Amino acid sequence: MANDPSITRAALRQRTLGWGLRVWVALVGFVLVAPTLVVIPMSFGAGSTFQFPPDDWSWRWYGEFFGSKQWLGALANSVQVGLLAAVLATVVGVAAAFGLDRARFRGRGVVRQLLMAPMILPGIVVAVAVYGVFLRWQLNGTMLGFVLAHAVLGVPFVLTSVQTSLAGYDPVVEKAAASLGASKLTTLRKVVLPSIAPGVTSGFVFAFATSFDEVVVALFLQTPAIKTLPVKMYESIVLEIDPTIAAASSLIVVFTTILLFVPLFLRRRSHHD
Repeated sequence: MANDPSITRAALRQRTLGWGLRVWVALVGFVLVAPTLVVIPMSFGAGSTFQFPPDDWSWRWYGEFFGSKQWLGALANSVQVGLLAAVLATVVGVAAAFGLDRARFRGRGVVRQLLMAPMILPGIVVAVAVYGVFLRWQLNGTMLGFVLAHAVLGVPFVLTSVQTSLAGYDPVVEKAAASLGASKLTTLRKVVLPSIAPGVTSGFVFAFATSFDEVVVALFLQTPAIKTLPVKMYESIVLEIDPTIAAASSLIVVFTTILLFVPLFLRRRSHHD
């Protein structure tokens, strides 16, 4: 039995498939990371044009970024829009997740698909739809318009993250809290929310990162007065060749990488607790 050729061949195929999958994942990872390995060194170039590898190394373009009112203004707009949109998306996403988890009604699947639509549909389709609606509502070029549009894009991430947390949540603890005299508000504040806090935090982080990096919808909504960092980066490529974009790109890569490690850290910490 131990020397059965069929078992040996099956084990060999499984081992080969495992190595093949690892190699494929490594190649995909390299393709995704390769542009970053080019952009970050370019951001430290001392020349007046893009050059890889740089002949001379300098902090020149980081100085240009932090010394420019236009770049810092775009960065401030992105942070402000991202935070407000993430808060709004988190409130709506958490409420929707609880509603879909607790309520029993026909069409729950349809409602969930509608809430997930901004993640599934192509970005240009969402951008054109938002532009058409906001043009009628006179929200184009306003901070409120940016926040609402980016909140819509962030809701699917919050919904998915919180529903994942609710899948491992036992509602019996709410009955136990009620039997001990806790009100519904106290139960929500001290029992439910702490239990799903990693999912809520993860959703907030992903919603913020989505807003911070979003460019397609922002291009339709932007005006000279309100312009986000991705839009400013897009203009620096299309309208002018400005190496400052390399410094801006590097900062975004580092910032979003650190930001996306937060949910992983929180989930590991919750598992240890």
